Amino acid sequence: MTDREPDPHLHLLESPKMARTIVIGDIHGCYDEVVELLEKLTFGLDDRVVAVGDLTVKGPKDRDVLDLFSNDSRFASVVGNHDLALVRQWRGEENSLTPSQSRAFNQLAQGGARYLDYLASLPFTIDLKSHIVVHAGLRPGIPVNEQSVEDMTELRTLGGDPRSRVGLPWYEAYDDRKIALFGHWPASQPRRGKSAIGLDTGCVYGYTLTAYVLETGDFTSVQAHRSYLPSRDRSSAPPAS
Repeated sequence: MTDREPDPHLHLLESPKMARTIVIGDIHGCYDEVVELLEKLTFGLDDRVVAVGDLTVKGPKDRDVLDLFSNDSRFASVVGNHDLALVRQWRGEENSLTPSQSRAFNQLAQGGARYLDYLASLPFTIDLKSHIVVHAGLRPGIPVNEQSVEDMTELRTLGGDPRSRVGLPWYEAYDDRKIALFGHWPASQPRRGKSAIGLDTGCVYGYTLTAYVLETGDFTSVQAHRSYLPSRDRSSAPPAS
């Protein structure tokens, strides 16, 4: 049940026969698409939502997303690299923000400490027993409690630069009994490895927001209402499917 009054934009339904864990890809402030996605899933009172991080930055409604996640105990998230950049700025650490991060930081800081305190409270991983949620990746062969912050928030490939898109994707080499659910690296369809599923399908770039239901293995997506970035910033987005 909720800690406070439910978000007025969510139309909650009677719980389905089976309570579900709904894992959602990178949101990046795309609040309206989150609401639409949960309505499409007939989100119930006993369901829970886990996000793969990057709740904020680039999209239009960071505050609304954070209000939804921070006010309702059914919602949880790991921290993403953009979220973490805002937290480090908030803590006064030496940190260089991108223009979109600076805009997000200023908007959240105007709301007082609560938004950035919430982002600072987010863990790097969430253990769902059969699955583990992380923002970017897990380096194969290393226990979760020994993974570096950089890998958990930035990892793409296993070459010299973990942020590079060139090289062997970590999820193609990752083989663990717990399936890793991750975001960070947008693609037109969920990325798949033997023991990993990527859920960032580029909503903020005008593509889709995707959810994965643990209990059924089903994917559900909604189309972005628009691209929230100028066309020159879409180079990192997935190609249209």
